[in-house]
Amino acid sequence: MIRKIIEIDENKCNGCGLCANACHEGAIGIVNGKAKLLRDDYCDGLGNCLPACPAGAISFTEREALEYNEAAVKENMKNSQQKEQPLACGCPGSQSKTLERQHANDAAADNIQSKAPQSQLMQWPVQIKLAPVNAPYFDNANLLIAADCSAYAFGDFHNKFMKNKITLIGCPKLDEGDYSEKLTAIIKENNIKSVTVARMEVPCCGGLQNAVVTALKNSGKMIPWQVVTISSSGEILE
Repeated sequence: MIRKIIEIDENKCNGCGLCANACHEGAIGIVNGKAKLLRDDYCDGLGNCLPACPAGAISFTEREALEYNEAAVKENMKNSQQKEQPLACGCPGSQSKTLERQHANDAAADNIQSKAPQSQLMQWPVQIKLAPVNAPYFDNANLLIAADCSAYAFGDFHNKFMKNKITLIGCPKLDEGDYSEKLTAIIKENNIKSVTVARMEVPCCGGLQNAVVTALKNSGKMIPWQVVTISSSGEILE
């Protein structure tokens, strides 16, 4: 039968595995470092994997394909769970997870580790291009979108900016493409409470700020937001 089904461009695929994690039918796997549609009858054609792909390697096509087989998918997923391993998995470094943080006043007073600066990172991954659009940690989140140099320039970045926020980082000069589409999807599809942009004073960081402004406009939501500019010497300029 002719039906709508996903198509994966292996030339664009970076093998991150986010599409495999987003596919609830086990239709996508990572083969030789690239995402691959494992079976036509596992793909329901709804495209949950499309917004998860940071490289834009997945699209819809209409072609001759086996009909979606819900019974086969359920049996496959059941067998995969019994084996305690998913059929399709990606790079462990790109799998989303929420990180639990213990506040310093909850730690024992004589705990040497409690005297050291504590990480305030609330989730993983942190790269804009790797973060899944529908990750649960985005719900009711105060979002920090930071230039990746900013944490090195500002000494107390974790406590001043990252604390109680979901952090996404990027560099518009080094990364290919525009962040605005990905950020629009994150803001539009989740209940984001506020957005803070932490950028460096260098002109190329304007690309990060512009992407956030575009995303906020395209989302159609009225969300409190602010921009903080940091100098190369570590001072807050505005």
